[in-house]
Amino acid sequence: MKKNLKYNITWTAIATIFYFVLFFLYNSGKINIFTDAIIANIGINIILAVSLNLIIGFGGQFSLGHAGFMAIGAYATAIITAKSPTFLSFFLSMLVGVIISGVIALVVGIPTLRLKGDYLAIATLGVSEIIRILIINFSGLTNGPSGIFGLPLFSNWQIIFIVMVLTIVFISNYMNSSFGRRTLSVREDEIAAEAMGVNTTKYKVLAFVIGGIFASIGGSLYASYQQSVFPSDFTFMKSIDILIIVVFGGIGSTTGAIVSAVVLGFLNMYLQDLGNLRMIFYALAIILIMIFKPGGLLGSKEFSVKKIFQRFGKKGGESNASTNR
Repeated sequence: MKKNLKYNITWTAIATIFYFVLFFLYNSGKINIFTDAIIANIGINIILAVSLNLIIGFGGQFSLGHAGFMAIGAYATAIITAKSPTFLSFFLSMLVGVIISGVIALVVGIPTLRLKGDYLAIATLGVSEIIRILIINFSGLTNGPSGIFGLPLFSNWQIIFIVMVLTIVFISNYMNSSFGRRTLSVREDEIAAEAMGVNTTKYKVLAFVIGGIFASIGGSLYASYQQSVFPSDFTFMKSIDILIIVVFGGIGSTTGAIVSAVVLGFLNMYLQDLGNLRMIFYALAIILIMIFKPGGLLGSKEFSVKKIFQRFGKKGGESNASTNR
């Protein structure tokens, strides 16, 4: 309990500092429309990456279905806010997306999470594609391949930032709880965990459901910020994009997912002028990190203020000892 409280206070303090830095930059005119779009997309990508990391990094389940759950949230927000353009409708649409995603993740997760490795990846990919095809075919509700556009803008950098922080805090607290420790035990050795009385299916499905719910929230924010939504936004490649962020940062590291989303987001920004050639540099950066740091930027490490102070304390102690000599 004390550990979680300290963790929450630390993250809240860091988030507050970053919020006021961004607030100052926005109000001083330092951030233009293009930079605002980059910051908003980074925030949404952090929500998606941290939630996928719960499934892959902590739960040990290889899922490629995140784009499908994102599509559910995006279309729930698009359909509801197009008919009722109010903030209440926006938050109601997020709730609707969360409920639908949670139910689908539960129904799909119970049978599919019995699979492992490549089989599980193919099954979750299939679910994601089924969701996308259903969206295309229910043209009376979703407008089919033409998508829905001209949506009211409710999702700004402030709302995205707040939801991003809440996502990080929730998943971090979950992983520091008894539920999280049981989830990790399933990842480390499913047979041993089951022998110790852990209901492995329950905790695999729980991680999958929570991940799907936050993916839906990310989709809602994305649709409202872009003010449009199309089935082509949620193809197989969208799931791969999120997976790349997780792998690049370090599978099993929430901090790594955050750092990776920021690094790749700004890398993409600085390479915009190169057009399609920027994807070569983007891919090259990923290849290099996989060669020289196969575990990702941070591996499985997490940010810890305590460790930083301990490191500085050791350095201070060493310098004092050398001075005394």
